[in-house]
Amino acid sequence: MKQGVIRYSEAFKLKVVSEYESGKFCTYKEAHEAYGIKGCGTLRYWLKKYGKTHLIDRVVRVETADEKQRIKALQKEIMQLKEAVADAKVQEVIHRAAFDVVCETYGLGTPEEVKKKLDVH
Repeated sequence: MKQGVIRYSEAFKLKVVSEYESGKFCTYKEAHEAYGIKGCGTLRYWLKKYGKTHLIDRVVRVETADEKQRIKALQKEIMQLKEAVADAKVQEVIHRAAFDVVCETYGLGTPEEVKKKLDVH
């Protein structure tokens, strides 16, 4: 069953924003739980709407030049590893197909039967 849209009054919004600004709540989640506010971005939206952007959580990332180079090197390595895995998968498919052809061509039985025989010895 579809739930209806909840509309909050301006007075309510201003009250929650004011209490958040005064420090009554440390996190958005606390304010949401205290007032039963739905939607994880609701309070953040109200803070923007009422010009309280200084209260919005921000992630500040400080990186040195060495760290940036290291990140780029790691990203390059990740791409190379992904390519290597893809190549290995292609080779595996080729080898399986070749094994199937050999088993069929020489009448050795199904590939599963040949594998069982090889594992026994």
